[in-house]
Amino acid sequence: MLLEMEKITKSYGNVTANSDVCFTLRKGEIHALVGENGAGKTTLMRILYGMESPTSGEIRLDGKGVSFASPADAIAHKIGMVHQHFMLFPTFTIAENIVIGREPSKGIGFDRQAAAATVEQLGKQFGMPVDPRKKVADCSLGLQQRVEILKVLHQGAEIIILDEPTGVLTPLEVGELLVAIKGLAAQGKSFILISHKLQEIMEIADRITVLRDGKVTGTVEAKDTDAEELSRLMVGRELIQLSRKAAGTGKPVLEADNVTINGARTKPLLGGVSLQVNEGEIVGIAGISGNGQSELIQAISGLMKIDGGSVKLLGQDVTGATVKTIRERGLAHIPEDRYQWGVAKDATVMENGLMGHAGKHQRYGVLSGPGIRSMVGEWVSRFGIKTGSLSTKAQYLSGGNLQKLIVARELAQKTPFLIAAEPTRGVDVGAMEIIHGELLKKRDEGGAILLVSSELTEILKLSDRILVMFEGRIVGELAADHATEEQISLLMAGGKAVG
Repeated sequence: MLLEMEKITKSYGNVTANSDVCFTLRKGEIHALVGENGAGKTTLMRILYGMESPTSGEIRLDGKGVSFASPADAIAHKIGMVHQHFMLFPTFTIAENIVIGREPSKGIGFDRQAAAATVEQLGKQFGMPVDPRKKVADCSLGLQQRVEILKVLHQGAEIIILDEPTGVLTPLEVGELLVAIKGLAAQGKSFILISHKLQEIMEIADRITVLRDGKVTGTVEAKDTDAEELSRLMVGRELIQLSRKAAGTGKPVLEADNVTINGARTKPLLGGVSLQVNEGEIVGIAGISGNGQSELIQAISGLMKIDGGSVKLLGQDVTGATVKTIRERGLAHIPEDRYQWGVAKDATVMENGLMGHAGKHQRYGVLSGPGIRSMVGEWVSRFGIKTGSLSTKAQYLSGGNLQKLIVARELAQKTPFLIAAEPTRGVDVGAMEIIHGELLKKRDEGGAILLVSSELTEILKLSDRILVMFEGRIVGELAADHATEEQISLLMAGGKAVG
C-alpha cells in the first residue's frame, strides 16, 4: 500500500473533526473522499499535507511511519495539494507560477527561457499542454486548474490531493480535467479527490471513502456502488426527490432593458442585455464564467454602474440606485463569491446572520440579543450548519457551512425578488437538497428568482426558462422542459442551438 492513515483523530478542544479515521491509497489509484460539509474531509487532508498535526494516529508511506510539520515536509515526501481556491499569482506567467521556489538560474538571475522550456516539456510529458509564456490573469479557470496540477507535478508529487477540483469549471473543462487525471493515474500518479459531485466521482474514482461527522461510514469500490448508496452513507438517510409545480404567470418583478456596461477593451462587458423575471418563476442564466454573468448580477443589485439601459424592480426604476435602496425595494442576493461578497470572516456566525436583518431586531437603536440568537439558531438547525456556537467566527466554518448560512440569511429576507448566484457551490448533497427545496418553495409562493449557476444540472432542475450568455450578451432562450445539456453547452461556446 502506498499510503496508510491509521486511526487518525483530530480534536479542537471539545470538538472532534476526525475520529479514528482509516484511509489508504494504492499506487496509480484515484481514491475519492466524500461527505457532508464539516464531515472532516479537508481536515484529514490538511493533516496529510502537513497543515495540521493529528491528535493521535499514524501515517505510513510505503510502510514507513512519517510525520509532517509543514507542507514543505509533505512536498519533500512527494505529496502535493491543489486547493479549492487557486493559489496562483495572476500577473506572473504560467511558467513563473509553476517553477516558483525551484526557479532555473542563469548566472545570478532567473532564466525565463529555461523555465518556459521546462514547463512546455512538463505539459507534453503529462498530456497537459500549456503556453508557458501566457499570464495567469489571461487564463480560463480550467487552464488555471491545469497550471496548479502541473505545479505540484513539477515539485515531484507522486500523491496529488485535489480539493473540489471541478467546482468552478464548465462542463467542457470538467471533461478535460477528468481525462487528464485518468491519464496521470495511468502513468502511476495517485490521486485523492475531495468532491461533492457524485456523478463525476462515479465516472473517475477507483475507490470511494465516505465520512460522516468525522468518522468513516464506508469505503467501497466505485464499480460496486452508485450515487444513491453514496448519498445514504453521507447523510444517513434517503434523499427526498423534489417535485416541481408548473410555473406561475405572475406580473413582472425584474425588468432589465438593454443594459450595457462598457469595458476597457473594444467589446462591452454587457452588450445590451434585456430580460424579465416574473412572479412565480425561476429564470436560469447559463454561461461559461467570464461571459458577463457577474457584471449582470452587479448591475441589477447596484454594485456596478451601468452605461446604458435601465433596471426596474416591481415597476420602479432602480437604475443607478444604491445597493441599500435596491435591497429595500425588494431584492435579496446570494452572491457568487461567499468570501468576497457574502460574509465578514472576522465577524461571528450570529453577526453575519444579522446582516440585512438588524431593523427587525432593534428597538430605540438597541439590538435584541435573544431575538437574533433565536433567528440564527433556527437557521443553523434547519440548514444543518455545523458550528461550535453562534459566537464562532465565520472564518472557522467550512466553505459549505458558510454557504448555507448565507442562503438561509437571504431567503429569510422574504423579498419578492432573489438573485441566487451559485447557491450550492461547495455544498454536499444533503445541503443541496435543502437549498433546492427552499428555492422551489419561494418560487411556488410567488417569488421571482434569477438563478445563475455553472452547474447545468442545477439550471435544468430548477429553472422554468433558461437564458444563455456569451461574450456579454444573451444568445439564446430555452424552455427548461425541453432543453438539453448539449443545447446549452453549444450556446455557451458561441454556437447555435439545434433541435
